[in-house]
Amino acid sequence: MHVVLFEPEIPPNTGSVARLCAATLTPLHLIEPLGFKIDDKHLKRAGLDYWEFVDLHVHKSWEDFLSEAKLGRLLYFSKKAQCSYTSVRYDENDYLVFGPETRGLPEPMQVANAEHSLRIPMMGSGVRSLNLSNAVSIVLYEALRQLGKT
Repeated sequence: MHVVLFEPEIPPNTGSVARLCAATLTPLHLIEPLGFKIDDKHLKRAGLDYWEFVDLHVHKSWEDFLSEAKLGRLLYFSKKAQCSYTSVRYDENDYLVFGPETRGLPEPMQVANAEHSLRIPMMGSGVRSLNLSNAVSIVLYEALRQLGKT
């Protein structure tokens, strides 16, 4: 299982995801450009002193990520997807791909991968999105639960 943040923008969110990845022994892939410097004090603060335990991979672009990573199945998470994150059987080699906080995954990426796109249902009509680190937590723990790792 891998977590992929495509062009993340907010340091505390990425730090929180990094902490989650350290706690679950899940590799974290960051796809540049990032909305912060990797040594950003807010990023480090959110990850606390767990950064040494994060299996961190930073990729210069989406294309570099695709060519460098030993890819399993890519699963894309978007509020625009039709299927719920609970409707899929997760595999240990899956890559869970999440978009930037303010705009989500690019539309061409979503359209090209609609059959592998999933959403977290939201009942409240006034809410546009969930916090990125919360969304990653929800999906990752469901995947780990299915795999018998929780």
